[in-house]
Amino acid sequence: MKKEFRSGCPVSSSLDVVGDKWSLLIIRDMLVKHKKTFKQMSDSYEKIAPSILSARLKLLESYKLIFKTKAPENKKENIYLLTEKGIRLTPIIIEFSLWGNYNMREFNEIDDIEGLNLDKTLIIQKIQDSYNSMLLNFR
Repeated sequence: MKKEFRSGCPVSSSLDVVGDKWSLLIIRDMLVKHKKTFKQMSDSYEKIAPSILSARLKLLESYKLIFKTKAPENKKENIYLLTEKGIRLTPIIIEFSLWGNYNMREFNEIDDIEGLNLDKTLIIQKIQDSYNSMLLNFR
């Protein structure tokens, strides 16, 4: 499958992959909330339609940000896990959270995120370590 990009600009290329309305939310749920199944991801507050979720999972898989495997406890159930490339989106998720926390409160009731005002380097490391620990159960 040939990948189509608008330009060779790294910002543009990144947005071509994760710049839609849903991709970073899916990655956020996987990374922070450790959601792994289609059903778990469907149950997010943002109410993604199943057809869109399916398309985004296929897109993220095609760019190797996630991979699909079988659940160890139920070989009929697919689970989705982040690759190292997907885990490396943690700083972007944190920056979006910080930006939204400080700039969108006047427009929306923003959820308070525990520890958001800590050193973001520590937050990023904690999230990545937590996800990597969870991943060890699936390798």
